[in-house]
Amino acid sequence: MNGKDNIEEFLRSNKPQLKDDPTFLLETNRRLKQVEGIKAEVDRQRSNSRIALIVALAIGILLGATIVFIGYICPFDLNNLSDSAFAGVILFLTTWKEFFLILAAALSVSLSYILSRTRKAEF
Repeated sequence: MNGKDNIEEFLRSNKPQLKDDPTFLLETNRRLKQVEGIKAEVDRQRSNSRIALIVALAIGILLGATIVFIGYICPFDLNNLSDSAFAGVILFLTTWKEFFLILAAALSVSLSYILSRTRKAEF
């Protein structure tokens, strides 16, 4: 409310001259309602994008944990696998399994940072 108080103080000190137009207040109120509608829409979109980001990070963490689990728990003999898509996936997982731990940790830190942030004070 500090911004609103500053505007009121400014108007009181400068005392602007207004025309005797009865539609002035109606037009001003209409514009203020439009601005409030835009602010509400922006807040709604920010909330939706935050939820989408949190869901994407959570899915990334689960997927990373699953890949690490498969890479470490399920040993495969890479020499006996044929040239199939499954063999390529297994080869990829066993080659890069250490980096999936880093990815899962980075996603976990990102998710905790986003969830711990507080919203800025509204004016």
